[in-house]
Amino acid sequence: MILRLALTTGLMAGTAGAQQVSEAEGVVLRGLDKISGQVYDIEMKSGQTAAFEQLRITLNSCRFPVGNPSGDAFAALEIADALDGSTVFSGWMIASAPALSAMDHARYDLWVMRCTTS
Repeated sequence: MILRLALTTGLMAGTAGAQQVSEAEGVVLRGLDKISGQVYDIEMKSGQTAAFEQLRITLNSCRFPVGNPSGDAFAALEIADALDGSTVFSGWMIASAPALSAMDHARYDLWVMRCTTS
C-alpha cells in the first residue's frame, strides 16, 4: 500500500521529472461482469456515486496531464459492495497502468478509460 501511494503520488506531484496534472470534471470507467461477459461504460462527475451491477462507485477526483486530457487518467475512487456495504476498493486507479492499482473482486473488473473535461 505504501509503495502504491508513493508511486501514484510521484506520478502526480510537481517534482522534477514528474508530469504536471490538471483536475477534470469527471471520468469514463469501463466495467466487466466476468460471469455474463457484459461490458459497461460508466460516465460520472467528481463527487458523484454511480451504480455498476451490485457495486457503488464514488469518484473523488480525476486528473490528467496538463494540456493532454487524452494522454492518461488518474482517478481516485471508492468502491463498495451494495449488498453488504463492505469496501471493495479505495485509492487511485491509473488508466495507463491498470494492474498497478486494481480492484480485486471475484465477479467484476473495473478500470479507468479517461477523464472528461466537459
